Amino acid sequence: MKPLTLDDLPSLERFEAMRGALRAALIEHKRPRRVALGDRVTLTFEDRETVRWQVLEMARVERIREPAALQHELDVYNELVPGESALSATLFIEITDLAAIRPELDRLVGLDEHVSLVLGEGRDELVVPARFDPKQMEEERIAAVQYIRFPLHGPARPRFEDPSVPARLRVDHPSYRAEAALGQATRESLRRDLAEGPPPFLGVDPAAAGAAPPGDELVAELGRVRALRPAEPRAPGHLVLEPRTEVSFLDADAALLAELAALAQRLARELAARHGRCRLHAELTGPLRWHLLAG
Repeated sequence: MKPLTLDDLPSLERFEAMRGALRAALIEHKRPRRVALGDRVTLTFEDRETVRWQVLEMARVERIREPAALQHELDVYNELVPGESALSATLFIEITDLAAIRPELDRLVGLDEHVSLVLGEGRDELVVPARFDPKQMEEERIAAVQYIRFPLHGPARPRFEDPSVPARLRVDHPSYRAEAALGQATRESLRRDLAEGPPPFLGVDPAAAGAAPPGDELVAELGRVRALRPAEPRAPGHLVLEPRTEVSFLDADAALLAELAALAQRLARELAARHGRCRLHAELTGPLRWHLLAG
């Protein structure tokens, strides 16, 4: 599975338009890839699409646009992309009691030597120890989030790909012991990682996401909003201003409304210059849409 490059990242505007559909697809994609080991440890298996989402979400939150800054994020998160004949996962130690976090983590020092993928049973059992990221490890402390990898060299890969061979995760730390079998859906998803990987953007088309309705003409874009010339205008100069991703006026954040107002002001000046005057009609219930009309 190849690491991501800058060419694999859509613009922030395109990501904003497709984010809702991609998020829904990602939730379904990750469902079988999350495995609980007892009540304290959870593993979520990573691939190019889970990593791509994390990079894009970070860029969205931090408003990162510069190629050098985006490349830095890629360099960090690409370490989660499994290489050839390997599985990659994020391990979470889940402790809800704030007062217990430090003592519980201290009890799990040395966990990096006690997590494994077990293939087969009994005498036929093949144990694949997890490789932890050495940059995250300290001699006397452990972080609650760890990045791990299971290399499937030699006979390990064909065994994992054989559905007749049982597979399970194991933690055998002196202070914490748990096992969890990998179900059929999990195995299928991970076997795809070892082959071609999931489809780009999990099948969500970046080019189609946020596209203008058939017959409407895209006139202008600004951040997360756009202006369309409808196929059937209500009046001369009629433009429809809306977010790329459907949202109601009551749920829209202040930054989105500011972008919509800035685009409306710019286009209203152009309409007023051509037609002498213009007016704005705002729809306050249902999907957020503003209408600019001349006259």
